[in-house]
Amino acid sequence: MKHFVVFLPMLDEEKSQTYRAQHLEYLSEMRNEGHIFANGRFVDGAGGMVIYKAESFETVEGFALKDPYVVNKARGYEIHEWDMVLAD
Repeated sequence: MKHFVVFLPMLDEEKSQTYRAQHLEYLSEMRNEGHIFANGRFVDGAGGMVIYKAESFETVEGFALKDPYVVNKARGYEIHEWDMVLAD
């Protein structure tokens, strides 16, 4: 299992507010299915990120493309495979 960081840069603040509840519901479903390691938003308003657990980039892109923020063009997305290192 690999980890992938999906950055969700802000595209439209108003749309982000409109679709926030749907986005959070989607993340809750994905977390319950075991696909999310962590998520959060940047306090400076730049957007947020989700760290997914998956076997492939394509799988994670499929998850990102179903996120209500991305579907409704409130946020963009940028995916990076993450080589996680835990602190001591």
